Amino acid sequence: MEIPQTHYAKSGSHHIAYQVFGEGAFDLVLIPPFVSHLEMWWEQPLAVRALRQLASFARVIMFDKRGTGMSDRVDNVQLPTPEERIDDVRAVMESAGSTQGAILGSSEGGWMATLFAGTYPERVRALVLHAAYPRAIQDEDFPEGWLPRERMEQDLIETEQSWLSGRPVGGLATDTDERATVRAWYAKMMRLGASPGAAVALAKMDFATDIRAILPSIHVPTLVTVREGDENLPASRYMAQHIPGARFSVFPGDEHGLFFGDQDAILGEIEEFLTGVRTPPLAERVLSTVLFTDIVESTKRAAELGDRQWRDLLDEHDAMARQQLTVHRGRRVNSIGLGDGILATFDGPARAIRCAQAICEGVTALGVKARAGVHTGEVEVRGEDLAGMAVHIGARVSALAQPGEVLVSGSVPPLVAGSGLVFQDRGEHELKGVPGRWRLFAAT
Repeated sequence: MEIPQTHYAKSGSHHIAYQVFGEGAFDLVLIPPFVSHLEMWWEQPLAVRALRQLASFARVIMFDKRGTGMSDRVDNVQLPTPEERIDDVRAVMESAGSTQGAILGSSEGGWMATLFAGTYPERVRALVLHAAYPRAIQDEDFPEGWLPRERMEQDLIETEQSWLSGRPVGGLATDTDERATVRAWYAKMMRLGASPGAAVALAKMDFATDIRAILPSIHVPTLVTVREGDENLPASRYMAQHIPGARFSVFPGDEHGLFFGDQDAILGEIEEFLTGVRTPPLAERVLSTVLFTDIVESTKRAAELGDRQWRDLLDEHDAMARQQLTVHRGRRVNSIGLGDGILATFDGPARAIRCAQAICEGVTALGVKARAGVHTGEVEVRGEDLAGMAVHIGARVSALAQPGEVLVSGSVPPLVAGSGLVFQDRGEHELKGVPGRWRLFAAT
């Protein structure tokens, strides 16, 4: 699925950015959490996987809330009211040609989704709330809130400081926090999605909102989901208990975001609730170019340098490789078990080859040599990891490369015609564990 075009709906004097994708039998409107950025979602494979799953059974309408992402910014003093917020939802639906849809609100977007369902029930076929809360503040009147009242001011200070430091807080739990690439992506989306002042202003508005009184007035089919380790579990349970007939489902894990942690169980529950059918999760297979690199004679060099100097060298190698992957639009894949090499994917083999050549050239300044292998084929995407025969072929091709050489499989040269790349035939080879004989070429 291609990245959808971003459109704009006019809500009062403000422009609200939205996207439409999928061809399902009904519309599904996604109301995002605290801060979002439409086009950044498509840079995170875990988020893309979840969005594609939703688009497999619905026509999805996704937008950035007023003051965030690609939508118009607002005066940090003159914040949008809850009524203006739900006006934005209505404006987006009308611009997208949607007269009725299921509404899915996550986290802070949950109270927006609930308020919209109560105000415009004729436009809501069903309501889905994930890790949602009717009120953020916790006190004697509402012990289910996630933020103790005495912590409000400190939370606002921490929110501003985290934005100023370039590492916005919240949104990711321990499972995802172990993945540096996801942390980096999340921080970037938060920075692009709101300024420090806007983040604080939005948090203040969230703290002032309380929709508990309207919950008994919700009369559309409702599903409430949350993970058992989420701090919003008590508040989500409260919502399910006070919305007439709501279904409440708790899942393992402590991830807060809908698109992280174990997606399949929750997305399957949502699909079954909205359609009556649960599609078994399938491994996603896509055509991709894989690049493997590794340092030649790394064990020998590590012994010569010693542990500390070798680790410093690897850090420099990784920094240089990250820079080249950024330049050539590559995505590094979970590299556990790869030692001193990298595995990356590209949407085109020419960029993969040029990235490999740049890495092989760059490591010479570190006093070592690298080799690389490139192959284009169908890979199986599993979250942030890759599997399938194409990955094995790429690894085997890399292992046969000479120091400083970029070796490619026979599938690659026909795909880069006109790129200016030149190849030298290295003959046919057997690749360990791969059927048949494979013709290989050196990129020069």
